[in-house]
Amino acid sequence: MPPLAVTMGEPAGIGPELIARIWRDRAQLKIPPFVYVGSREAILAVDPKLPTVMVSESDIGSATSGSALPIFDVPLSEPIEFGQLNVKNGSSVIQAIDTAVRLTENGVASGVVTSPIHKEGLYKSGFDAPGHTEYLARLAGLPDDHSIMMLSTDGLRVIPVTVHVPLSEVATTLTADRILHAGLVAAEDLKHRFGIDKPRLAVAGLNPHAGEGGTIGMEEGTHITPAIWALRDHGIEVVGPVPADSLFHEEARASYDVALCMYHDQALIPLKTLDFWGGVNVTLGLPFVRTSPDHGTALSLAGTGKARVDSMVAALRTADEMVKNSAETA
Repeated sequence: MPPLAVTMGEPAGIGPELIARIWRDRAQLKIPPFVYVGSREAILAVDPKLPTVMVSESDIGSATSGSALPIFDVPLSEPIEFGQLNVKNGSSVIQAIDTAVRLTENGVASGVVTSPIHKEGLYKSGFDAPGHTEYLARLAGLPDDHSIMMLSTDGLRVIPVTVHVPLSEVATTLTADRILHAGLVAAEDLKHRFGIDKPRLAVAGLNPHAGEGGTIGMEEGTHITPAIWALRDHGIEVVGPVPADSLFHEEARASYDVALCMYHDQALIPLKTLDFWGGVNVTLGLPFVRTSPDHGTALSLAGTGKARVDSMVAALRTADEMVKNSAETA
């Protein structure tokens, strides 16, 4: 099986440091083979003695079995300074993502694991996608809103149906079609990427007590319940709308494979409470596997050696699991 392609992310952040540390400890951590797509300079800035080998598209596979970190080099425009954004390096960040996707689409890599990017810096470099998830959809020739963000950890998977939307706008942004699309994509990928034969979905209510029959909000009746009926019409096992305050205790979590939540914090608060360090961001609905650690660039920690590798390790393992399941169900 080809190796995973791991992108550099923001070079002034913790991405290169995490990759270097994980490569050194890869046997102990039981990490699947991967190639680093990004600046060799960024890696050596955090670990000057790390053995590295430059690779091309034709020799990536053979290089991953050696002791040196295989690097598909994407040069930076300017030297990095830990913790300091340099917008002139933004084009290299984007190029690393583009290259990792191309390697995967060409069958040279098996999937993409992306290190965190700093969107503020990228916007100043001409990046105009809302985020990683939408940009990857564009690279796959899909609409921005086709791909779905799922957060995952042991014992819990959650999908925020509306993502980076102000809370004051959630009710007007939420539609039955959005919920239906998220549910259909989730059911498909849980089956083929996670090996779950009959995925079980739970759908959270938006309002307290899931609206209590329309006395505390109408969205459950106008948007959420119609979407649930439509999902059932597609043969998907789904329950809801479930009051969100009753959806995440241990017994409830055992009854479903993914929870569809109506807004960002409704999904992420329970997941990060359960496992703050080890969550994984998974993009569903793409023609290739993509995962990412569930944290940002952590500029304040860059170069200190204090950043934790837990989430990046989990992202690598999850991507490997998804690739293997995809091969088995193809």
